[in-house]
Amino acid sequence: DVPLVDGGTGGFHLLSLLHDHKEMILIDATLDGAAPGTVRVLHPRFASDFPRSLSAHDIGLRDLVEAAVLTGPLPRIDLITVSIPTINPMTMELSPPVAAAIPEVVRTVRELLQKKRTG
Repeated sequence: DVPLVDGGTGGFHLLSLLHDHKEMILIDATLDGAAPGTVRVLHPRFASDFPRSLSAHDIGLRDLVEAAVLTGPLPRIDLITVSIPTINPMTMELSPPVAAAIPEVVRTVRELLQKKRTG
């Protein structure tokens, strides 16, 4: 009963979503040096709290948040990150460590939603 948006290639078209909702759960891959497939939950408050873009050729989540801050307040954001070791060529297939992390990501999303419902 929550909207789900694939924002992987949305770029600045996703900007309005950051102003249309009071709370969001975002999921993103990150080159953070942790073991591939490591799942973390962050509660970023400022654009600088978001991981840097994975590529110089795309609009990353941090870039999107920096633009959103200029036009209004951010919603409360829970950011789930999955660590990756390198940027792979553009493909729809996940690396084995990231694929193995998906059940934990789903479990984490459900836990966050349950906490929001029960207050």
